[in-house]
Amino acid sequence: MTSSTQLTLADDLLTLLRTSTTEPRPDDQLEALTLAVAADLPVLLWGEPGIGKTAALTQLAASLDLPLTTVIASVHEPTDFSGLPIVGDDPAAQGVPMAPPQWAVQLVRAGRGLLFLDELSTATPAVQAALLRVVLERRVGALQLPPGVRIVAAANPRASAADGWELSPPLANRFVHLYWVHDQDVVVRGLGGVWPRAELPLLRPERLPEAVAFARRVVCGFLKARPTLIHRLPSSETRRGGAWPSPRSWETALTLLAFGTAAAVSREVLALLVRGAVGDGPGLELLAHLDRMDLPDPESLLSDPASAELPERGDLRQAALEAVVAAVGARPERDRWEAGWAVLVRALETGAPDLLVAPAKALASLRRDDWEVPHAVDRLAAIVGIADRADRSVERAVAGPVQGGHR
Repeated sequence: MTSSTQLTLADDLLTLLRTSTTEPRPDDQLEALTLAVAADLPVLLWGEPGIGKTAALTQLAASLDLPLTTVIASVHEPTDFSGLPIVGDDPAAQGVPMAPPQWAVQLVRAGRGLLFLDELSTATPAVQAALLRVVLERRVGALQLPPGVRIVAAANPRASAADGWELSPPLANRFVHLYWVHDQDVVVRGLGGVWPRAELPLLRPERLPEAVAFARRVVCGFLKARPTLIHRLPSSETRRGGAWPSPRSWETALTLLAFGTAAAVSREVLALLVRGAVGDGPGLELLAHLDRMDLPDPESLLSDPASAELPERGDLRQAALEAVVAAVGARPERDRWEAGWAVLVRALETGAPDLLVAPAKALASLRRDDWEVPHAVDRLAAIVGIADRADRSVERAVAGPVQGGHR
């Protein structure tokens, strides 16, 4: 065979190797990325080199039928983003326009697309400063990018980036930060030729007004209770280059919460997005606040214990039972105290008994001398008794060696 024939066969083999298909498959980080893109929020993917960030963006653009424009930030000058000054016929009267680069002009002509800013952590501080208007205002020089253009960036941690820089706080605070990690099953199945498919979130029109109202109520209620988290610039340079709370990033979190509610995404996906907007600590606090809002009203539980619907998740169920005990303690009356025991019996019938020990002891401590013990207590006495015996066994096991003079 001739050399040209061999090269043709080599090309055919490469084509077969590069041919793959997609399938709908649960993938939390891909779902979080797709929802943030749908919400028209700039996203920054953090991950080690070779983890698959670029491949994920290429597949995302193909799945959403968006033209992909890749710009490697580190090999560009600031003027490639802020625009090159072009002297016209009468600069004194008309000024000096800032000419945009070719890739920006092509995006405007297409009217839509996915702008991928790669290697962001190797861009110099001057380039990062020039990117501020691109990311926030969607302006490149004198050119305004159309609404159909979405922005996603990728970066390696400074330790693994070639001549890496920390992201400047103003630029970092404009992004939703998602930390890209590999999933063994996704990689193995993908190398076998089948990758997960990115799909836009299914937004239900009837949920949209309610989702916006809910997101505003959650975020505003949380910030009223935790005003010190409205703006908190981290003290370390590294953390300033990630997600941290500010009025801008709380607005981003509110948008993500509204989209996540309207699309009914899982808690795991919502956690990735909220933490990626305002940081781990504030994000987890917001999620805890959200959980508390979902708890049933303790007065409703006390008014109809027999049909009480308690959360299935263990921590939320215990919080609901503790709220019932607190409500009885706030207004201690015999009928309310008995209703509290009925709620605990309902919890025993519908969930794990170990969660009832602390609420049962707390409720028992609220008894007045003239209150008779209801029959419901008999069903819970064994559980509390077993827990007490276990505690005493542990105490004896710990105290025994000390009394014997040994450790």
